[in-house]
Amino acid sequence: MELLTIGAFAKASRLSPKALRLYDELGLLTPVRVDPVTAYRFYAPDQLDQARLVAWLRRLGMPLARIQHVCALETGPAAQEIRAFWAQVEADTTARRDLAAFLIDHLSRKDSAMPPAPKPLGIRYAALSDTGLVRESNQDTAYAGSRLLAVADGFGKGGARASAAAVNALKHLETDGVPAGNLLNVLEDAIEQAKQAVHDAGTGASREEAGTTLTAMLWTGSQLALVHIGDSRVYLLRDGELFQITHDHTKVQSMVDEGRLSPEEATSHPQRSLLIRALGQGADTTADMRLHNAQQEDRYLLCSDGLSTVVPIEELRRVLSEIREPEQAVRELITLANGFGSPDNVSCVVADVLELHD
Repeated sequence: MELLTIGAFAKASRLSPKALRLYDELGLLTPVRVDPVTAYRFYAPDQLDQARLVAWLRRLGMPLARIQHVCALETGPAAQEIRAFWAQVEADTTARRDLAAFLIDHLSRKDSAMPPAPKPLGIRYAALSDTGLVRESNQDTAYAGSRLLAVADGFGKGGARASAAAVNALKHLETDGVPAGNLLNVLEDAIEQAKQAVHDAGTGASREEAGTTLTAMLWTGSQLALVHIGDSRVYLLRDGELFQITHDHTKVQSMVDEGRLSPEEATSHPQRSLLIRALGQGADTTADMRLHNAQQEDRYLLCSDGLSTVVPIEELRRVLSEIREPEQAVRELITLANGFGSPDNVSCVVADVLELHD
């Protein structure tokens, strides 16, 4: 078999000689022979497929360590790994897109005051939390006020303290003025305050065993700003249709995103509650932040996974569509969850956007 010089191989594979030397040093693409005198590298023609794969993966932006892993796999698993990588890229791009839209919206404003809505809007709200039928204590916290809506689902020995601390850290937003141009910073500061509060709520060894999800919305007068980390959820009922507007930060959801699991398989997966983001010691505390333009007659549901994992989506839509008063709606949702067995604590907040009258 005639070997190719590094120059000829570089041209055929569309990789530079410099890149080939680096990949050799990393053990990613080792030449068949190295001249003992000149140290000149020679490659076999059948290495071209792997070299071209490396070139394409680099164009995708895949890190070298992950390329090395992909190249060691058989064809099927390699394709699956590339699919998983690209799903993560798309998720990251979506998060950056949301942040860019957020920044554009605020930087485009003429002044630091919230622009008046065409009609003065407000919210009508109710919150309720229940231990459920299995757990001995309630580690959830639900809160609803004139500006702040929040649900936190604690876990670990200090979970109840953690969830309460996270929500309490945000309550100053009820009274503090929030200029439009500073909203993004306010939300980011709020997450840092909640993170510190959760840390402070732990004592001794339990500090490492306590954490919480946090899903909160801040009413600005015409918009709802969302902060979300974990697997509590926000749903929006608009024109009779129910939409989930948060993305679960769980291992199973990431597997669905990557094409490793179907949504149907995810519902019964043994690790469906394993979080990849949360507030707690050593956790990834990166929060999603979005801004939603409110419309009159919108209805928002914030809930812990004790509701969303046991009550079918159509039942949620039915209750939210048929029951007018938020106080009655949250009671009915808790009753519904208990009717399905309530293996976990159940918390929910229902908030309606309505026109204010003098």
